[in-house]
Amino acid sequence: MSVISTRQGALFLLAALAVPATGGLSAQQNESATADNINVYGSLPTDLSGLPEGPDLDGFISARNGNRVQITVAGGTKTVVNVGPATEIRTSGGFLGLSREKLTSSSLMNGLPVSVETVQWEGGLVASRIALKGKDLKTAAMIRNATDQRFGENEAAISENQTAIAENVAATEALRGRMGDIDKYNIKGTTNVYFDTGKWNLSPAAQRDLCDAAANAKSIDNALLLVVGYTDSTGSYEVNQTLSERRAGRVVNFLQQECKWEPWRMLSPTGMAASDPLADNSTREGKAQNRRVSVNILVSKSVDDI
Repeated sequence: MSVISTRQGALFLLAALAVPATGGLSAQQNESATADNINVYGSLPTDLSGLPEGPDLDGFISARNGNRVQITVAGGTKTVVNVGPATEIRTSGGFLGLSREKLTSSSLMNGLPVSVETVQWEGGLVASRIALKGKDLKTAAMIRNATDQRFGENEAAISENQTAIAENVAATEALRGRMGDIDKYNIKGTTNVYFDTGKWNLSPAAQRDLCDAAANAKSIDNALLLVVGYTDSTGSYEVNQTLSERRAGRVVNFLQQECKWEPWRMLSPTGMAASDPLADNSTREGKAQNRRVSVNILVSKSVDDI
């Protein structure tokens, strides 16, 4: 069953790479799979004490590759820092609805505003402490498509298909030109598909609803899809974050592989764990509504009237 909505106020989107957490599922996992690990290149120090201090950076995450994060500060200056096992990542209270203050590196998503303290190490910088700011989630979600990393991923993907490279490069460049500096979209519709407890497989009904949503989006000029996964409140944050990312990833794969939705028209998916519930998590029926993935049809306000 799908739910179509045009409401914007309740949609808290955080678009980012759908990088599953490395921890296992315990409270909700009923389906076996191996989560992708966060790639770490090189051997970063596990103790940063004694290293000379580096610059403090106050900006936003504009790209990420493995353990290397690019920070863009006011004025456009970009600095790459390494995130290692000794990096402390914390939020200002209430970010993403978390009760915990300390986070893992999987929380470092493109578009998020951050304050970074660094140390100098082997000619580069290592982040000693990263503080996430909790008031700009919606903006971070909408500017996700404008980051260098997302376009880099699109261009790397299309290079694998030489027969379609010219067409896809042109489409990617056109998208870059239209959306490079835009952080607000019109929401044309939302389709929700639902999941059993602890699972991320798609039911036949969900598969039909997803292809219907893709067909609807294809009929709208300049439409993009943003996929966001959710869970109910059962289990820990770490479990639910991984589960919500797996659900979002499964939906993205199905949309692209079976519903023939072009990858370059897909904003990066994300998992939001148990945040932004549709219904009361204290009831069985409410939890069933919250175990969902939302497929949002978006059109940039700058091209909506073209």
